[in-house]
Amino acid sequence: MLATRQTPGRLAENVMHFARVLRAAGMPVGSDRVQTALQALQVAGLARRDDFHAVLAACLLDRIEHRELFDQAFDLFWRDPDFEGRMRALLLPKVQAKDGPPPVPENRRLGEALFPRGPGDEPPPPAGEEQEIDAALTFNDREHLQKADFETMSADEWRHAQRLLAQLPLAFEPIRTRRSRRAAHPGRADWRATLQAMARHGGELWNLRWRQPRTRPAPLVLLADISGSMSRYSRMLLHFGHLLGHADARVESFVFGTRLTRTTRLLKSRDPDLAVAQVVRAVEDWSGGTRITTSLHQFNQRWARRVLPGNATVLLITDGLEHGDTAALSFEMDRLHKSCRRLIWLNPLLRFDGFEPRAGGIKAMLPHVDRFLPAHNLASLAQLVDVLADPQAHHRMPPRIR
Repeated sequence: MLATRQTPGRLAENVMHFARVLRAAGMPVGSDRVQTALQALQVAGLARRDDFHAVLAACLLDRIEHRELFDQAFDLFWRDPDFEGRMRALLLPKVQAKDGPPPVPENRRLGEALFPRGPGDEPPPPAGEEQEIDAALTFNDREHLQKADFETMSADEWRHAQRLLAQLPLAFEPIRTRRSRRAAHPGRADWRATLQAMARHGGELWNLRWRQPRTRPAPLVLLADISGSMSRYSRMLLHFGHLLGHADARVESFVFGTRLTRTTRLLKSRDPDLAVAQVVRAVEDWSGGTRITTSLHQFNQRWARRVLPGNATVLLITDGLEHGDTAALSFEMDRLHKSCRRLIWLNPLLRFDGFEPRAGGIKAMLPHVDRFLPAHNLASLAQLVDVLADPQAHHRMPPRIR
């Protein structure tokens, strides 16, 4: 039964609690929207559930990308009789139960907002069912989690890694522009501002005014391999690309398996889990095969001039295991390298200490990259941030690659 089929006082409490859940899940819901929703419900009434949903959506929603999150929260909060069980399914994705409900979509912030629990709490399984629950973290220490491989992480470790990734301090290489701004330190004289200051002081020169060039973060282009061997790493790097895209930098993102797909608009959603889930649903060849040469050719021919300015940095995420003619791959890599200022290749195979570039695809790609870096754990992504912030990083190649 709907929680709203009670006294008006309980209705106000339930709507207020529902708004708090949405706010905890990442939606901007203020107290003014709650007041508006209560007033609108008095006019629209509570006779039909569809009308009730429409009124709350009209009053509490202001972004289209939050529609899916709102619908899930409404369905769980107002209708689902097994509320606690569904929340456990959100928080513990590795629960195995016979004849259980279908898995809830990717976003887990809703589960934490609706069913918060303490750090030491272990939720018991629902009565009447035998379940095997493995919710314990393998690595409780932050330092160990920084070095854990994305491929071997459990579901809980994966969620903790996403939280640590969101806390990663970002820094971008500053690119000088043709415009300038006022400066407090000596540099280029700003004669216009100086003459204006002299006019305010009766023509006397008190001090010179200065200007300095404006800077902006270097634009980034993300090319992520989503083949079966790269799926787990690319998913975390899409979270990383979402984090970069909501900072100060301009980020264009593409994924490729057997074909190239632009995902820039899909990653615009403020919720990273929802954004990556949209990418996974929209891309038809996720976790399939890979055609690096064909995908790079499509990017160079169709997208390079549209989204790739000359001062951009390209992040290419792939293992480089290409079959077929490597001469064409070398040509496309050379063309891509000449179209950007820095080409950084992120390869999870570098996690192995004994890695050697023996594969034909890797040999064809290596001469055309500025940096060759690992991308298999949080520590490697922190190293990538340092490289992106260093203006001289593209002049230094790792010793073993020379």
